[in-house]
Amino acid sequence: MREKIKTDVAVIGGGPGGISAAVAAAREGARVVLVERLGFLGGQLGSGLPFLAFYDMYRRRIVGGLAQELVERLDKMGGTAGHSYCPFHLSVTTMNQFYTRILCFELAKEHGIELLMHCELSGVRVDAGRLRSVTVTGKGTPIEIEAKVFIDATGDGDLGFMCGATIEKGQEGTGVLQPPTLMFNLGGVEFDRFFDYIEAHPEELPYALGLPHIQPGYDADFFRHNPGHVFFGLNGLVERLRSEGKCPIDRDTVIYIRQPIPGHVAVNTIRVLNCDGSDVYDLSRGEMEAHLQILPIIEMLKEHAPGFENCYLTSVNPVIGVRESRRIMGIKKLTKEDVMAGNVPDDTIGIYSYFIDIHSGDGRETFTKTVQDPYGVPYGCTVSKDIGGLMMAGRCISVDAVAFGSSRIMPLCMAVGEGAGTGAALAASQDIEPKDVDPAQVREILLRHGAILSVDQAVESREVAR
Repeated sequence: MREKIKTDVAVIGGGPGGISAAVAAAREGARVVLVERLGFLGGQLGSGLPFLAFYDMYRRRIVGGLAQELVERLDKMGGTAGHSYCPFHLSVTTMNQFYTRILCFELAKEHGIELLMHCELSGVRVDAGRLRSVTVTGKGTPIEIEAKVFIDATGDGDLGFMCGATIEKGQEGTGVLQPPTLMFNLGGVEFDRFFDYIEAHPEELPYALGLPHIQPGYDADFFRHNPGHVFFGLNGLVERLRSEGKCPIDRDTVIYIRQPIPGHVAVNTIRVLNCDGSDVYDLSRGEMEAHLQILPIIEMLKEHAPGFENCYLTSVNPVIGVRESRRIMGIKKLTKEDVMAGNVPDDTIGIYSYFIDIHSGDGRETFTKTVQDPYGVPYGCTVSKDIGGLMMAGRCISVDAVAFGSSRIMPLCMAVGEGAGTGAALAASQDIEPKDVDPAQVREILLRHGAILSVDQAVESREVAR
C-alpha cells in the first residue's frame, strides 16, 4: 500500500547542498521533507574531505551563512582546525567526519525537518510540464510525496533526469566525465618523519607539474605548521614506481587530508577511469574497482613513504564519491567565461573563487586554471528551465563543464543550496513558481543569516579564522 505525504518543500538528497537547502527552507517557515538514500546526512561532508577555499586568492573569507555556522559549531566540539590559508588550495578547513554527521542531524532536528532515510527515488509524476509528486521507496515501502517545490540535491541529477529536464554531461566535445574516488582513512601516521622526507626531497612536491595556481611556500615547513592541511604530491615516487611497473594508481599524485584526529589522514587518491556515476552498471563496477585499490595504495605508502610504515586502515567511506555526472540546465547558466572574468551578477546567491580543477576521466592528469577574482552564482542556476516546481542544489546546478571544475566544491554547494532552499520557501509561501521568486528577496534573507554575496562583504583575514 502506497503512503502519501504532503509538504511545502521536498529535498531529494541530503549532501552538502541538500542539507543546506532543507535547513534554509525550514528556517523560513516551510514544511520540509528531506529524503536521503544513506543512513547519515551530509554526503561528502562525512567522508574526510575538507572544506576548500573559504578564502580567495587575497586571503579574504568569501563564504559565510550555513557553511560558516557549521565550521563554528565544529570548532566548539573540537572537530576542526578552522580555516587556514594554503598556497595550493587557497584555504583548507578540515572536519572530523563523524562529528559532521552528528551536526547535520542536529540541524535537521533543530529546524523540524521531516527525514526519510534509507529511501531511494523511484518515480515521478509530471503533469503539464510541472512536477507534482515523487515516489521514494524504503524497506519495500513506496511513499508518494506531494510538494509545492522540489529540490534535486541527488548530486547526479536523478530527479531532473527522471522528470525529463534538459541535462548536460561531461566535457564539451568529448563527454568525458571526471573520475570518481573512494575516500578511506589511515591511522598511525608519523607526520614529523614524513615532513622530514619531503624537506629532503622537494621533487616530491607538485611544482614540477606546472599547475599555475600554486603559490610559493607549499613545502615541508608549511605542513609542519598547519595541522589542518591537504598534501598533494609524491609525484616523483609515483612516476618512478610506474616506470618499474609497480604503480597501483591511475594518476600522477597522492593526496591526503590531515584529520583533526591524532595520527589520522583521509586519502583521496583512488581513481576509477571511464566511469559514469549516473549509470548503475558503471557505478557497480566503480565501487568494486575502488575498493580493490585500497590495499595496494596502503602497501605503496608503507613501503615507500617514510612516516607511513606503521599506518593502518581505520575506515572506508560508505559509498564512492562521484565527482561529475549530470548537470540540470536552469533559467540561467554559469559559464567558464563568467568564472574567469569574476562576474558577480545582481542576483548572486553565493560567491567563490576555487581554481578550475578537472581530473582526467580517461588518463592520469589533472587540469587546473587559476581563478583570480571571486565569481557569483545566480539564483537562476538553481531553477529548472523546463520543469515547473523543480529546483537544484549541490553539484547538479546549471553550469557548463569547465565552470563545474570550480562550482562542484563543497562550500559553494552549501552556499548555493542555502539560496535554493530560501527561494523554494518563498515560492511555496507565495504560491508561485520558483522562477517567479524575486532574487532580491532571497538575497535579503541570505544576508540576514550571514551569507557573503559580494567581494565588498568579504572578511579580511591572514590568520586562522573560526
